[in-house]
Amino acid sequence: MSGRVHLSRRLVLEAPVRAPDGAGGVQRGWEVLGTLWAEVVARTGRERAGDGAQVSLTGYRITVRAAPEGHAARPRPEQRFREGGRVFRITAVAERDPRGRFLTCFAEEEVVA
Repeated sequence: MSGRVHLSRRLVLEAPVRAPDGAGGVQRGWEVLGTLWAEVVARTGRERAGDGAQVSLTGYRITVRAAPEGHAARPRPEQRFREGGRVFRITAVAERDPRGRFLTCFAEEEVVA
């Protein structure tokens, strides 16, 4: 892996939130945590049948500047990145380099065809 990182894409980091729906249930939504500059690289892709439609699932390696553990700007697996109408669901996060300057987020994007 090259030592150079090109943070050229602006992604919005979002976390899941749950709120009462007023009828005894829970409504799920997303809270914006901030905007991060990122390098986005496609890894793998596959297609599968969904509910009456084909679904394209693409894996991505998304690199961002590291933030300390517990900081709101440090991505976690239950969160997602958004870029306009595109959504990248974060599945795992690891330090990219020995000095801990960058994080690699493994993410998936689903697109219904």
